[in-house]
Order: sequence, then structure tokens, then C-alpha cells
Amino acid sequence: MLIIVLILQLVAAVLGFMFSGMVLDKASSVMSRAVIYYREDLDLQNFIDYIQKKFECCGVKSYRDWSTNIYFYCTDTNPSLERCGVPFSCCIKEKGQTVINTMCGYETQNLMSWQAEDRIYVDGCLDKIVSWGRGNLLFLGSIALGLIFLEIVVIGLAVVLIYQISFIMERRKSTAVVRTKSIAEDEIVPNMEQMHIEE
Repeated sequence: MLIIVLILQLVAAVLGFMFSGMVLDKASSVMSRAVIYYREDLDLQNFIDYIQKKFECCGVKSYRDWSTNIYFYCTDTNPSLERCGVPFSCCIKEKGQTVINTMCGYETQNLMSWQAEDRIYVDGCLDKIVSWGRGNLLFLGSIALGLIFLEIVVIGLAVVLIYQISFIMERRKSTAVVRTKSIAEDEIVPNMEQMHIEE
């Protein structure tokens, strides 16, 4: 079973490299849906905020992606106070800032990127994450190889354990047979000795 899991992981890795364009399209689709449901799920919201802060990015492809969210949708008929804005996690943190300005991204979708780049990150997160992955490919590859090596060691230890268990079981069976023969001989021998004594 462990070997099958290892083979499936290797196949997934190879397919991921072969079809990297499809993987990027799927990642873009998933991230776009996450932007749409940003305020609907607190865990998702925290995750997106973490990604945007960590990679200093905003949206999937650009900060304007936030217009797909009903709260940030940029239209005059949108009653939300956040209309035409972006989440605070897109904002560039000023040096020495200790209190988070949650309104720093308001009205930034109306700005051109060169105007907005002083207040918010204008680059999309997908490109930033891909760049980070490419920049850390050696590190990520080393981790993957380390995990594969660890899995191979675990499979080897499992095989050794299986053989040890079967060896112990065979030994117990043979010991049980010897004991049974020994007990039977012990019962027969005294009876023969008694027969010799009686004669």
C-alpha cells in the first residue's frame, strides 16, 4: 500500500511539471473563487490576508480582481463602505506603524496602478507565488526528495517488520510442534518404564 502511495505521488509530481499551465489555470480559478468568498468564511479571509501580506501582493492577477467580491465591487449602486477598495492586507505598511489602518485600501480601485502603488500592492498574488516557487525550486525539490527518501526508508522498515513477524510466527509454530512431541514422548516414556519395572 505504501509503495502505491509513493508511486502516485511521483506520478502527480511528473504530471504537475508536464501540465504546469493547467495547474496554473486551476490555481488561478481557485484563488479567484477565494476572492469572491472573502467575507463569507473567516478562515478563508485570514488565509488570503496572510498570503497578501506574506507575498506583498493584492488579488489574483492585480488589485482590481477585488471588484469580483460583492463588498469591494466598484459601482455606484454598491451600498458597501468598502466599494472600489481592497482589503487592508493589500496595503503597504508604513515604517513604525503599530495600529492597522483597515481603511487604507478604500477607493484604490479607481486609481491607476502607478497612483495606487504608493498605498497598496498592485501586483497579483499568483505571479508572486509562482516567482517565489521558481526562486526556491532547489529548496522545494530538496524537501520533496527528502520526503521521498523518508517514505522509502519507512517502506523498507515495514518490509523488515513483516519478515520479522512472520519469522517469529514460524518459530513459535515449530516450537509448539516440538513441545507437543516432547510432551507426548514424556507420557510414553514413563509408561514404558513402568512396564519394565512390573516385569
